Amino acid sequence: MSLLEIEKLSLSIGRTPILQDIDLAIEEGQVMGLVGESGSGKSMTALAVMKLLPHAARASGRIRFGGIDILSAPEAAMCRLRGDDIGMVFQEPMTALNPVKTIGEQVAEGIRWHTGANRADAEARARAMLERVGLPERQFPLSRYPHQLSGGQRQRVVIAIACALKPKLLIADEPTTALDVVLQAQILDLLRSLVEEDRMSLLLISHDLAVVAEMADRITVLRHGRVMEAGETAAALTQRRHPYTRQLAEASTHVPARAAALRESDGEALLQVEGVTRDYPLPRRSLLSRRQSIRAVDNVTFALQPGQTVALVGRSGCGKSTLARMILALDRPTGGTIRFQGMTLQDKGEEALRPVRRHMQVVFQDPYGSFDPRHRVERLVAEPLHLLDERPDRRRRRALVAEALEQVGLAAADMEKYPHEFSGGQRQRISIARAIITRPKLIVADEPVSALDVSIRAQILDLFADLNRRLGLAYLFITHDLTVARAVADHVMVMHEGRIVEAGPARAVLDQPRTQPARALVAAAPDLERALQRRLARASAG
Repeated sequence: MSLLEIEKLSLSIGRTPILQDIDLAIEEGQVMGLVGESGSGKSMTALAVMKLLPHAARASGRIRFGGIDILSAPEAAMCRLRGDDIGMVFQEPMTALNPVKTIGEQVAEGIRWHTGANRADAEARARAMLERVGLPERQFPLSRYPHQLSGGQRQRVVIAIACALKPKLLIADEPTTALDVVLQAQILDLLRSLVEEDRMSLLLISHDLAVVAEMADRITVLRHGRVMEAGETAAALTQRRHPYTRQLAEASTHVPARAAALRESDGEALLQVEGVTRDYPLPRRSLLSRRQSIRAVDNVTFALQPGQTVALVGRSGCGKSTLARMILALDRPTGGTIRFQGMTLQDKGEEALRPVRRHMQVVFQDPYGSFDPRHRVERLVAEPLHLLDERPDRRRRRALVAEALEQVGLAAADMEKYPHEFSGGQRQRISIARAIITRPKLIVADEPVSALDVSIRAQILDLFADLNRRLGLAYLFITHDLTVARAVADHVMVMHEGRIVEAGPARAVLDQPRTQPARALVAAAPDLERALQRRLARASAG
């Protein structure tokens, strides 16, 4: 008998069907990959296994775990099961952790509840578990709070909580989505080692086929709450019998059709960054060092030509977004010069920057967070129009909004809707429409596709490429995803600890990196074909 058996699981919320006849089985010590686009039912399947469904949800079918019928089990039994026999790692660690409790308290809490251990013993076990996940006490005291840790460190705390009692099944729901490629590789290696050492089973939920191909023994592909394909990972992702599996695989490696890469121009660059540095003062009692400041950006120099796409890649915290804020004139450099269309930016006031802001727009990572949810799309997209020399009247404004929406693949009628009425990919299209409505020369795109699943990501990258061809837009594309950089960029710059350590044509930098930071990024980047080749090689050797 399998450790976990799901048979004919159907689930609805109100009259809306969410899952339909899901069949899934996980053996002891097995890694199962559950993949699909956003809204396919992956997370709802995991919540059904934990019996943490919304109050309005209605489920039928059967979920059996170690002989226990989950759907009919009383809450008291589920409280014993959760944490002890089934652990769960959530996608966003900051919302999964209690901000007013220390990390030591949060790891020890489950140990005390399930084992009855006293405070000292639970604390000792919490200390040992945090050491196992790479957070030794000498560097990360148990007295630290979640906000004092980085994103990758917080995810390690969540994993420590989930694995503290060595559960039989660990459910990891998109555990690496918001992490850079090096941190992602570290977290996946950690999960793999914990599963092997403690002989746990793992249900790995992801929209990234490369990650699943690297980790999972078997795979189940969901779409619209139904199983499209299931089987051994290498066979399923190599043969791709179902059209939807082929669609996901093609989207994972999709490269947009772009205009030919620009040659170096002898004319004036659109954007010129020369020796730019940004220092931030440290608190007087800083424990970091005796220095008075910390350098976030260090002597950065580069040029961006009209119509060119430059990708700025690097790990989280390396200074990419700080540099972007200075280019957008939202922050001033400590030293160096930034010129846009020949105008020096760092010494200009807001009035002088108005024409610059018209021709340099931004697309953020989270479009929903950059929208006022109380406003309709018309008002949101029209926001930058105040930068024009002549304010358009209402009729002209509606025409400009309609044109911008149609350019990004939406309808003019969408201007009457609110942001919550759109999907994540559609909201990002609205964000791009807002950025292009003033006909800018440059768009700074800060991780614009990192929160999107692979199919929507491919569509948005196609849209960026199409706007580059039709409107001649130049892009500074900030990302930690080398697959995205390879897909969109003519030129790639690798940033590490505030410095540009390597730069050149995209293919040269990504195929033959010369510096250690660039090599580390390339080595850690998930690659579907490479992962499948390794899996097939292991299978033939075994």
